[in-house]
Amino acid sequence: MVVCGDDALAHRIAGELAEVYRQTVVLVAPSGGGPDTAEPRVRVQHADRIPPDEPTLIEAGVRRAQALALLYEDDEVNMRAAFLARRLNPHIRLVLRMYNRNLGHRMAELLDQARGQTDPTAHGDGHDATTIVLSDADTAAPALAATAVTGTRKIVQADGLLLRAAERIPAERIPAEHDDAAGPGLVTLALLSSTTDDPAGADGSDRSGRLAPRLLPDDAEVRAAAGHGTVVLEAVTHEPALPRRRESRGASPRELLSPRVRWALAGVCAAVVALAVASSVTTGDHLLHAAYLTLLDLFAIGDPAVGEPTARQVLQILAGLLGLVLLPLLIAGALEALGAYRSAAALRRPPRGLTGHVVLLGLGRVGTRVLVQLHELGVPLVCVEDDPEARGVAHARTLRVPVVLGDVTQEGVLEAAKIHRARALLALTSADTTNLEAALYARTLNPDLLVALRLYDDEFASTVYRTLRTAHPDALTRSRSVSTLAAPAFATAMMGRQILGAIAVERRVLVFAALDIAGQPQLEGRTVAEAFRPGAWRVLALDTSAPEALEGPDAPAGPGALRVSAAEPPGLLWDLHPGYVLHPGDRVVVAATRAGLAELLGRAGAPAAGRTSSGAPPSTPGR
Repeated sequence: MVVCGDDALAHRIAGELAEVYRQTVVLVAPSGGGPDTAEPRVRVQHADRIPPDEPTLIEAGVRRAQALALLYEDDEVNMRAAFLARRLNPHIRLVLRMYNRNLGHRMAELLDQARGQTDPTAHGDGHDATTIVLSDADTAAPALAATAVTGTRKIVQADGLLLRAAERIPAERIPAEHDDAAGPGLVTLALLSSTTDDPAGADGSDRSGRLAPRLLPDDAEVRAAAGHGTVVLEAVTHEPALPRRRESRGASPRELLSPRVRWALAGVCAAVVALAVASSVTTGDHLLHAAYLTLLDLFAIGDPAVGEPTARQVLQILAGLLGLVLLPLLIAGALEALGAYRSAAALRRPPRGLTGHVVLLGLGRVGTRVLVQLHELGVPLVCVEDDPEARGVAHARTLRVPVVLGDVTQEGVLEAAKIHRARALLALTSADTTNLEAALYARTLNPDLLVALRLYDDEFASTVYRTLRTAHPDALTRSRSVSTLAAPAFATAMMGRQILGAIAVERRVLVFAALDIAGQPQLEGRTVAEAFRPGAWRVLALDTSAPEALEGPDAPAGPGALRVSAAEPPGLLWDLHPGYVLHPGDRVVVAATRAGLAELLGRAGAPAAGRTSSGAPPSTPGR
């Protein structure tokens, strides 16, 4: 495997491939781009140019490599390197990090077509040389957004699938009036470190030992962990195709004029109509002609009513006075409309009286995705960004989200974001020190604030958590790493599979993947209950969209059999009978730990922790 990148994500993915999948990895990093990884299976090769040139890729072994990951932050750099790598090795699997999703999908199609042009015999040669485009920001944004909003569901959307998981507080802490607010859920995905006596928990990671959350527990563990918080799966469904909602990019007509001006204009219009009717009645003219004469008088372009009846002269004077009233109203309306359009193009300021909102710090790649996620959830937001040209500022302007421009480390910036009345702070800049400084200062202004930090180093995150918890025992503090959330998706893609998504369980990661049962010795021929490996993987749903999964002479039979009639629409069947036997034609959705997924893919050097529910030892990886 060859990994090319210039930031923390590249080092994290190289370590994931070496540690979890036991692959030999060449990490191509810029000279002076950070410390070399300590993983023995990773060889670091320094490159002087970005993107790497042809000699650099050849030296890294691209011509004989199985997969290449291009993880530079610049989309153009990744595209140029991808074209070069495809020319050097038409059989290589490409995994690209692209922020622009539409461009990324077109790039994948183009590179796959280029493979066929370079080597006409490539298709059908047994090599999986597809091009996969992923975004670390898209992978991490749902988990980061859910972290800032306690009690919300964590949603994974990918490939038309919708998985919803919810964090449940211990039953002893649920108020009596909300006792039936939520059902038990379909499956318990994790046991959290938070308990009735310790609501904050340990916020554990893979290296936290007994303080870490327990992923994919069996029923006995769940029953024995009374008083612990849980993460439960609420539903697994096919995502409905909904029309995209058009977003307003300008001021609406109601925003152009203030209510006072609108009412004044309406009064003037009513007065003009009244004068026209009075003129028609007194002079005997047709109503339209009377209205025409009234408008001429209104705009002072009619002849004086010399020698006309008194009623006509009085009406002309009244129309002239009404014209004097109309002139300032027209000027006021024009100025207000201009101001409304200017405010639509300018950034909104936090409104007075705003409370219970989330302060989002940083509008880079990740912050922009989180901004969109929280806006779709209907969460009130205030963004803070020091760069007026940041990519997320334009999104915030379009969505009409308030933005405070300024350095968060300077006094007065967080106050302008109403941090003292906020319910949560999401610090998502790329600098750990900036995020930490903002969190510490925010806690001095609002001691009960929920704080979620983006931190790269796990040990540093643990130290920060313990310190903040000691200083503010009643407030929640969470730390999340974008590279940790995104690395499993990129590493699995390099192995030839795509995971559906990942959710953060404290500082551990639980991944969801769609797998074909054929060729999976740990799953094939076993019942759903026997295939369950506590702490490693669990079958969640059966995809009934493939007709061969439930038809034919090998269709399941017996007490655990499952039948779907032809009249039923295809979809995901999540309430699988524990005795249902998994057949080679089946396709299932599984939840797995990183090590568990590696074993299912047959790439791990050692079995994942755990045992089968029947007590049998784990099967040997078959591929």
